[in-house]
Amino acid sequence: MMHRTVNCRCGALRVEIDGAPMIGAECYCTSCRTAGARLGALPGAPQFHNADGGTPYALYRKDRVRFTHGTDLLRAYRLTPESKTRRVVAVCCNSPVFVEFQSGHWLSLYASLWPKAEAPTMQLRTMVSDLPETVHLDDRLPNARHQTLGFFAALLGAWVAMGFKVPKLDFVKGAIDA
Repeated sequence: MMHRTVNCRCGALRVEIDGAPMIGAECYCTSCRTAGARLGALPGAPQFHNADGGTPYALYRKDRVRFTHGTDLLRAYRLTPESKTRRVVAVCCNSPVFVEFQSGHWLSLYASLWPKAEAPTMQLRTMVSDLPETVHLDDRLPNARHQTLGFFAALLGAWVAMGFKVPKLDFVKGAIDA
């Protein structure tokens, strides 16, 4: 099984990952674009989304991701207090680290954690139906209006392989305001 270590921009946070991602996807939903703009405006935040507003992610099973150093630096960001999605940032350098869906068995790790030459391969764009009509995407990747059947099949297959477990990430303490 492939083993990989990635870090936040300054290296204070270390994440170990086993295996290949379930899928590599660029998300264009309104929430990801809004959060991307807000998190990208944090002081010293690295570039983590595309010029066209898409956010590249590598989706991994939670049981294949271990945070080995720097978890005390992680803070949550939610678009609204009721949001079922939290984005987690390493506040040492304001690097976005992952997106977690409430009760999800996977993590969407920001592809910007990898050195550019080693970044996970993107397989599709998703939620392009949320884009303004003035934004036109090229055809180097499939442009799915919503999540695709293959996207959901990858998530379901991973959950079955995990025995329908949903590991909890209870080490993220505190929140940031962006």
